[in-house]
Amino acid sequence: MISSKLQTHLDHFRMLSNFEVKIQDIQDAAKRIEPYVHKTPVMTSSTLDRMAGRAVHFKCEIFQKIGAFKIRGAMNAVIQLLNSLPDDQRPVLVTHSSGNHAQAIALSSKIMGLQAFIAMPINAPSVKKAAVREYGATIVDCGTSAEDREATSQRILQETSNSYLIPPFDHPHIIAGQGTLGLEILEQVPNLDAIIVPVGGGGMLSGIAIAVKALKPDIKIYAAEPANADDCAKSFAANERIPLQGPPSTIADGLRTSVGHVTWPIIKDKVTDVITVTEEEIVTAMRVLWERMKLLIEPSAAVGVAAILSERFRALPNLRNVAVVLCGGNVDLDNLPWKK
Repeated sequence: MISSKLQTHLDHFRMLSNFEVKIQDIQDAAKRIEPYVHKTPVMTSSTLDRMAGRAVHFKCEIFQKIGAFKIRGAMNAVIQLLNSLPDDQRPVLVTHSSGNHAQAIALSSKIMGLQAFIAMPINAPSVKKAAVREYGATIVDCGTSAEDREATSQRILQETSNSYLIPPFDHPHIIAGQGTLGLEILEQVPNLDAIIVPVGGGGMLSGIAIAVKALKPDIKIYAAEPANADDCAKSFAANERIPLQGPPSTIADGLRTSVGHVTWPIIKDKVTDVITVTEEEIVTAMRVLWERMKLLIEPSAAVGVAAILSERFRALPNLRNVAVVLCGGNVDLDNLPWKK
């Protein structure tokens, strides 16, 4: 039996979930979050250009606050929530996340002087949990499946007064915030032929796709995904959402979630194709960027690099200038993949 409080909250969330994100929403989000986020650099490497067979432009969200793109969507959603409430009402933020969204909500709550409770799976990287605690949020441990995370966050909502859920990806305010990445990329590299974006829940991918397709309709958008967590690729092939069956086994911990109900229709409509890569390719790509570009990327970011270095992508014609989003750099240095 769902409590009346939780039912009201879920009804409000469903109403927002039916809201269509447009380019204006992303442009408004960019202005809204500008005081709180970094405009991250785009970097290049002649060595990587040679390896990829084309000019590659790396959008370095590893230098973003909290070390990942997630602060964009989180900050936009928190500000929007505060703007919707009376000035004297201070909401308690609730979310579920394996790490980077957790850090983003924790920092957003700290900046805004709010309390936050975050359901995090027991296998989330310790470096990400440490950062969440340092920002002042409370971690509630949960199981590793999406159902475990969601059930734990709903329990927190039921047990906590004046609490509001800020989902990790499947929400228009999150999507609009992540879409600001697309605006920046086109401003920095206007002659792009394609963009490669790692995909887990799809908030970043769908937001970027909305932004760049509105400004440059002919640009191609490729999703990059671990072969061990290939729900987006399977959904794309079947033309219907096919969620993961249980927690996947991949070192790309930020991409272990299924594409969302809100993000999937956007991906289906605007993404050109999905490139999947093996665990070995992810590790190799991660190591290449560490060694050749001195960029400390996490495995989820290495998925995009592995995709652009893959034989399948290298064989694609007429893609001279391609951007790759390095989505995060929060690495557990005590648990490096090439030391296993």
